[in-house]
Amino acid sequence: MAFQVFKKNTNNFNLHELPELHLSHVFFFFYRGSSLVVCFVECGTRAKLHRIVGGVEATLGRWPWQVSLYYSNRHICGGSIITNQWIVTAAHCVHKLPQVSSWVVYAGIVTSNSAKLAQYQGLAVEKIIYNKNYNHRTHDNDIALVKLRAPLNFSDTIRPVCLPQYDYDLPGGTQCWISGWGYTQPDDGTLSKEILKEAPVPLISTKKCNSSCMYNGEITPRMLCAGYTEGKVDACQGDSGGPLVCQDENVWRLVGVVSWGTGCAEPNHPGVYTKVSEFLEWIYEIIEVSK
Repeated sequence: MAFQVFKKNTNNFNLHELPELHLSHVFFFFYRGSSLVVCFVECGTRAKLHRIVGGVEATLGRWPWQVSLYYSNRHICGGSIITNQWIVTAAHCVHKLPQVSSWVVYAGIVTSNSAKLAQYQGLAVEKIIYNKNYNHRTHDNDIALVKLRAPLNFSDTIRPVCLPQYDYDLPGGTQCWISGWGYTQPDDGTLSKEILKEAPVPLISTKKCNSSCMYNGEITPRMLCAGYTEGKVDACQGDSGGPLVCQDENVWRLVGVVSWGTGCAEPNHPGVYTKVSEFLEWIYEIIEVSK
């Protein structure tokens, strides 16, 4: 972690004035006298840990930004660490469960088994903010921010993911990754419960995803699709709110938030994700005003 005195005059401070370093680092701010000190930590990287052959189970530290959101002692959704105190998740995960004191966040884990989680300290939540334009019928603007009561201590197994740049738009076919504790089989009514799962999925162009054989115009500019036309691999229920990440110049960026889809791993119905680059202004504004 490094420190830099960014500017002495903090009137009308604009996050966009930060140096280009912001594309691969997460920034934290505090005052030292009359100067604003910028503390930055590398994002979107992970420790050099071995991966289980087959790519089904994720080893500890492989996706260090992945968190589990618990409500009343039950895993509800996934989420992604973007700063030492903020988590990105889906609005549909939280908007009907408003009791903040009932939420607990677990970071640096691959198991979501309650008995095994007893050795970890759940992180209390200070506030939850979901996008005011969220529409539960159309799934549009399906994004929320969770603020932790106390900052995270980053380590090899707990790290932030990088946010995408503005107007970040990857071509169809780009391979990205999903992770979560959701259903492992489309017809399985139980969560995987034990170990974090991962899978590669290619992005699908909005034009193709909006075609009559797929979602027939339901995909808005604030959504993106990823998966296979033949099905088989998808983000199922329980993975909601979790990350869709893509590697860009050796760092991982949070391109999407698991949102919705028709069924699970159904042919011609890939997973639909909230497009994070469309909400950068909102994310930065919420973090800034909540200091």
